[in-house]
Amino acid sequence: MIIFAVRIIGMTYEQFSRYSFLLDRTAKKVKQYAQQKFKLNAFDITVDQWLVMKNLDENERLSQTELAHLVFKDQPTLTRIVDILCKKGYVDRIPHPQDRRSYRLLLTSSGKEKVGELKPQIAQIRQKAWENLTEKDFEEFKRILNTIYGNLAE
Repeated sequence: MIIFAVRIIGMTYEQFSRYSFLLDRTAKKVKQYAQQKFKLNAFDITVDQWLVMKNLDENERLSQTELAHLVFKDQPTLTRIVDILCKKGYVDRIPHPQDRRSYRLLLTSSGKEKVGELKPQIAQIRQKAWENLTEKDFEEFKRILNTIYGNLAE
């Protein structure tokens, strides 16, 4: 039986797998924690719906394709989220001026109101994950995550 370990900058495959697991586990925990708080506080939206609304608030009149890239969702998933937000009265689809086959997405006044209402509460929820970390920790974390992201950029 031949056993070999792939070394990545001094790390064995097993170490690399553990770090990848920690990254995945932490990302899932952050989202679960946020979703739990959204439900507990009766926000009437999910974390994914919030990401869509927040991005529309910051970037008006996005196409679904542009928005899908911003929130890292595939088209079918984003379409379902947008459908729900339209039914709730938070988002409108408006015809694209140059392309009759596509739409621009726009927050309604009700959607803007909801974003304004939830922004401070969601900021508090998100801050929980960052407790007990220093500015140096943040900088190093950002550097590492950007490096990982860059390694995978196509």
